[in-house]
Amino acid sequence: MSRAIYWFRNDLRLEDNEVLNKAVEENPEVLPVYVFDESLLRGEQWGIERMGSHRLKFLLESLEDLKAHLQQLGSDLLIKVGDTVTVLNDIRKTYNCDVLYAQKSSAYDEEQVENELTKTINTKFIWGETLYHLNDLPYHLDELPDIFTQFRKSVEKKADVRKLLEAPLQIHSPQGFGSEVSSLEDLGFEPVEEDDRSVIQFLGGAKAANDRLNYYLWDNELLGNYKQTRNGLIGGDYSSKFSPWLAHGCISPRQIYWEVKKFEKYVKKNSSTYWLVFELVWRDYFHFVAKKYGNQIYQRKGILGEDKIDWGSDKLFHLWRDGKTDEPFVDANMREMNATGFMSNRGRQNVASYLMHQMKIDWRLGAAYFEKMLIDYDPCSNYGNWIYIAGVGNDPRGGREFNIERQKEMYDPKGEYQELWAN
Repeated sequence: MSRAIYWFRNDLRLEDNEVLNKAVEENPEVLPVYVFDESLLRGEQWGIERMGSHRLKFLLESLEDLKAHLQQLGSDLLIKVGDTVTVLNDIRKTYNCDVLYAQKSSAYDEEQVENELTKTINTKFIWGETLYHLNDLPYHLDELPDIFTQFRKSVEKKADVRKLLEAPLQIHSPQGFGSEVSSLEDLGFEPVEEDDRSVIQFLGGAKAANDRLNYYLWDNELLGNYKQTRNGLIGGDYSSKFSPWLAHGCISPRQIYWEVKKFEKYVKKNSSTYWLVFELVWRDYFHFVAKKYGNQIYQRKGILGEDKIDWGSDKLFHLWRDGKTDEPFVDANMREMNATGFMSNRGRQNVASYLMHQMKIDWRLGAAYFEKMLIDYDPCSNYGNWIYIAGVGNDPRGGREFNIERQKEMYDPKGEYQELWAN
């Protein structure tokens, strides 16, 4: 009797999970596993921890939700801490497993782990991160356009979004298999205090993701005004806020896409409904760019291989990090992220531009700090956006420098957001 490991990564859901379905179909017994890799949990880059409490809290909540759903299907979740390759090999030996299934990653570092695993374990990695499947692109990845608009037009015209997949009806796992989800304190992290200024109280997991989807589309029909309101800064209704659940795979981009299509059929179809899908396509693009260029997206010179900014000293980075630059709009956004683990896209563009273009500080420090703090961190979108603004990514205009005064006038004309996060 064949026995398989299912290695959960950034796909913490049962619905619309092709890899999980294949594992269950092809093996009488499946062992769902999640690994906290020590290099991410305890590691640093640029002297900045890679995992902060806000991000970890959301992840732990997502695992709690996943565990509960697995138990409903007769299975459970085994959670381990350590070196991923070593841990998975130990599980393979302990439970006499024949094969490992997992969703394939588009990010370079994660791909390296996959390559190491293939040396010791029979593996099946299957694509599943994006709205458009890698195999359905109208060209080979090497021919991916370096300008987003070209990519968007080609996939809109020549590619289709695949249909949704149901969750497995049952998953058989060995008797007594599974473990408890650790707490922040168990893992050596400080507890998180909720801040009532947060745009919403984010809760990890597939249930919370679907609740948010229903709230935004059906309960309040907020999607119908998304394009007009998406740059608001205070409150939960101005934009979808789907990104934390997308980053952890608590919901798939296809689930959102097909729900939008239902909304267009039964409520309204307009520029706002298109614009939400447009943002999902942007997310796809950054994943495919990361897949195409590998570790170049982590390099200061990006995918172009040349600096566009005359970099200065990094000594004042702590002022930006702590929201103490004396630029109120930048500081407000940084304080929001530090307190809640979230920042609007408008805010992210402005604080990134300020760090690079005004302070002349290496953008990689900002990207690393975002990795630590943001509950919706994913390497492809994070680094794709940073190199874009730095002018060493996919911006055809050679980078974006934002006029902070103009941004304040447009998006916070009464200073309400700045006042909210003044301290």
